[in-house]
Amino acid sequence: MILDIAVIGAGPYGLSIAAHLAHNGLSFRIFGSPMQVWRKHMPKGMHLKSEGFASSLYDPGSSFTLRDYCEEKGLPYANMGLPVPLETFVAYGLEFQRRFVPMLEETDIVSVDRIDGGFELRTADGQTVQARRVIVATGITSFGHIPPLLSCLPREFVTHSSEHHELSRFSGKEVAVLGAGASALDIAALLHEAGAHVQLVARRGQIGFHTFQKEPRPLWQRLRNPRSGLGIGWRSRLCTDLPLLFHRMPEEFRLRVVRNHLGPAPGWFIRDRVAGKFPMHLGATIERAKIHDSMVHLALSQHGSTSELMVDHLIAATGYRVSISKLSFLVPSLLGKIHTVEDTPVLSSRFESSVKGLYFVGVASANSFGPMARFAFGAGFTARSLSRHLAAQARASGLPQPSARNIGLAAD
Repeated sequence: MILDIAVIGAGPYGLSIAAHLAHNGLSFRIFGSPMQVWRKHMPKGMHLKSEGFASSLYDPGSSFTLRDYCEEKGLPYANMGLPVPLETFVAYGLEFQRRFVPMLEETDIVSVDRIDGGFELRTADGQTVQARRVIVATGITSFGHIPPLLSCLPREFVTHSSEHHELSRFSGKEVAVLGAGASALDIAALLHEAGAHVQLVARRGQIGFHTFQKEPRPLWQRLRNPRSGLGIGWRSRLCTDLPLLFHRMPEEFRLRVVRNHLGPAPGWFIRDRVAGKFPMHLGATIERAKIHDSMVHLALSQHGSTSELMVDHLIAATGYRVSISKLSFLVPSLLGKIHTVEDTPVLSSRFESSVKGLYFVGVASANSFGPMARFAFGAGFTARSLSRHLAAQARASGLPQPSARNIGLAAD
């Protein structure tokens, strides 16, 4: 029997979408490890850069926000001004999954192929599943970017920041961190506090920390620079309030905004944990990199002079670049049918790719819907919009109602 909808991924987007699909009485299965990116690919001890009010998952009635969870557990919480610990966010996400997506199947999808009438999925535990529609909500794990100069070096010596959750193994080691954004400063601070000898290398001449503005602000400030789930300013506010308008903008405009808006910027709260704590080579570029005598040798060019930096390990906190070619579970014949721009899927206003029934959400949808899709905050709009669309399709096609397993929600 062919399934109506398969959801691949169980992070904030996948879980929020599944909660909405179940609320709408749709037949679906969801596959993945809950909150995997946050549990395994973010450094232990970090804090979210997004404010508390912008760090929730989304059930249809907004009945279980991060605030609700913290109040239940007696944990510190503030809408603004109190950074959210990673551990709190993960625990909240797991509880959200338990309450709203109990039907989650904790297995990975290893292949997706096109068949007559839909798609065939194979799971890591040997299942074969057929579905009319597939929602790809796999997050950022496949898109970690290491600059070409470093990508050819052995992973024993050079890794991406997403490969590190536990940093204690670097205690006593010489470690260089490459980057100037939140990931770089977070991981550098945590390495230093774990006993590593850290040095930061960044092309930027200075670190652009976010500034925190307390509320309530004067009316004129709120009008001039309104607050949104992405931060302060009209540009961010328009991105959060009008994603469908963004979708209608010319392609060149959309790509430019996604590329340039909300660039690397550590949270305001990390400044005191890094300022004066370890060397920072700012305005520096890596000209050459090699491994010699079990050390990473970096030739740095900085302010017209050159120097050499030798470390045991280099962590590239150089962000993520969406490239659906890196989604290994999409078979080549299916990948070849997806219309792309800069190797990102071209999506309809309903998140559907050029392959009918194949949807992409989260960071993979940013070039279509704007920078909001790079953040957990965007899961709310995505879940509401996509679930409404799929519910309307189900009604139009007269599909049968789902079994009880797909609608057993928090009332259990």
